[in-house]
Amino acid sequence: MSSLDRCHNIEALRQQAARYLPRLVMDYIEGGVDDERCLLRNRSAFDDITLLPRYMVDVSSLSLSRSLWGRTYAMPLGIAPTGLAGFARHGADLMLAQAAVKGNVPFVLSGAGTASIEQMAKVAPEHAWYQLYVSREQRVTEDIVCRARDAGVQHLVVTVDVPVHSNRERDVRNGFVPPVKPTASTILNALCHPVWLARFVSQGLPRFENWAPYAPPGASAKQIADLFSSQIPFTQTWRDLARLRQIWPGRLIVKGILHEGDARQAVEAGADGVIVSNHGGRVLDGAPSPLTLLPAIRQAVGPDVRVMMDSGVRRGADVVKALALGADFVFAGRPFMYGVAAGGQAGAERALAIFQRELSLTVSQLGGWGTAAPPERSPSSR
Repeated sequence: MSSLDRCHNIEALRQQAARYLPRLVMDYIEGGVDDERCLLRNRSAFDDITLLPRYMVDVSSLSLSRSLWGRTYAMPLGIAPTGLAGFARHGADLMLAQAAVKGNVPFVLSGAGTASIEQMAKVAPEHAWYQLYVSREQRVTEDIVCRARDAGVQHLVVTVDVPVHSNRERDVRNGFVPPVKPTASTILNALCHPVWLARFVSQGLPRFENWAPYAPPGASAKQIADLFSSQIPFTQTWRDLARLRQIWPGRLIVKGILHEGDARQAVEAGADGVIVSNHGGRVLDGAPSPLTLLPAIRQAVGPDVRVMMDSGVRRGADVVKALALGADFVFAGRPFMYGVAAGGQAGAERALAIFQRELSLTVSQLGGWGTAAPPERSPSSR
């Protein structure tokens, strides 16, 4: 039995990733903003919801599949965008994309990813979504959107919850903020993770591949990173979203929605769906958990708009709870970063398998999807 086979839940994958990664990278993946209370809130929100089972139901032909905009996926869970994945393992973005294809789930490439739109679309032509960070230069934003369109990407995820940089104190302590300058203790800690360090030295600094075309010819990975930092974040308005709607022919999804009024405005500006998210607790420490806001946002936009969520998802039961509260689909980020760090593509596939098994067991115990309900609501079919 391999070490991945012995990982029976996401926490075991996290522990294996922590043994492989230096503190610098592990803190980047796990860290939040300020006192990191939002991270705790995201998880405790799931603990506060219970599931009401109905027994004496035939669950022998249970299906986990879920349709979204005409495509049927293996389960209602996708891989959320995670920036700087290449620091966890070289080529991680494409490994995640390949795992998504094999598992038949959507994969969202981060705007801060270390693989290009074109590379992703080639690996996962029918499962690839792209997360857009709007640039300070409109020409750059429009060119990135056109590149996604030309590559065949059908889902554009516009992130709106990063108007300014956030205070991620773990990264500050480690010297993992622009300009990157690791502290002495961070360097010493990296020396205690020789396998990761050897790979990092041999493969070099990961590049923001999607931003390389806008840097000077022959620019180094650091110079491209500096360009990215100078362009992001950019304060957006609803006019910017409406302009994107005019040039983007595919599905337009707004990520980072927490207020029902913003959800309605996103739809009015042309969005086909929203992702209720607090950026995994990485932008505003006082933000509420997306899980608690799902019912209000579901009601605000009506049944025809796709409502998705992320932040704090660690178990298959978490997915069921989100669906019970009004989500059409759920995304998770950190669990798949743990998996790809622990074992590359096989580790990402292991994370998907863990979620799929837990989903199957949970829904079978409940008697089907329709009987899952929080204590505040009576059981109802969805």
